[in-house]
Amino acid sequence: MSRLHIESHLIERIGWLRAAVLGANDGIISTSSLVVGVAAASTTSSEVIVAGVAGLVAGATAMAAGEYVSVSSQADTEAADLAKERRELAEQPEAELNELTQIYVARGLDTALARQVAEALTAKDAFAAHARDELGLSEHVVARPVQAALTSAVTFACGAAIPVVIAMLSPLAQMPWTVSGGSIVALAVLGMAGAWTGGAGIFKPALRIVFWGAIAMGTTAAIGRLIGHAV
Repeated sequence: MSRLHIESHLIERIGWLRAAVLGANDGIISTSSLVVGVAAASTTSSEVIVAGVAGLVAGATAMAAGEYVSVSSQADTEAADLAKERRELAEQPEAELNELTQIYVARGLDTALARQVAEALTAKDAFAAHARDELGLSEHVVARPVQAALTSAVTFACGAAIPVVIAMLSPLAQMPWTVSGGSIVALAVLGMAGAWTGGAGIFKPALRIVFWGAIAMGTTAAIGRLIGHAV
């Protein structure tokens, strides 16, 4: 008696993982850059903390709104395509069957076998077959606006909290350096964690995220110092 072989694929995580990594990454980089820039131009720690907290709240809200709107647009497009496919299946079933057959021929099946497969899948669930094989839509890749919005908002807030907490614990004179250093470590950990969760190698993603984070923080620190001296 053969055992049932059950597989779990990492691609199933892509919907929430993308939003989570984007949110946490943006939270760390944008808030640490804001804190470092303000710290370079400020004379009191309270100004920096207020700016950091304001950046956290505004950023989390903006991330949620942006993700919801953009993913909702994707969901609307998917829904329109699915409605069109359902209509075509009702009005032109033979043409749709031929189209499905050609898809399987293009994937390597001979015409006779491709026709058999297309007919079998059409008999079982024509709409599901076309949604999956013609439009490329399946359960683990469809747009989920609410999930994306909540994931992005929560992970942004968590990421942004790191530079804010470091700033609270640092004297003003050392704040740009401590916030930058702590945030770079956090970015490296985030890059490795995101890559590991997605089943990829951990070092290249970590290096990539640290590189761009360092550029962002360095740029805002330089601008903050220039503005602070000018004012």
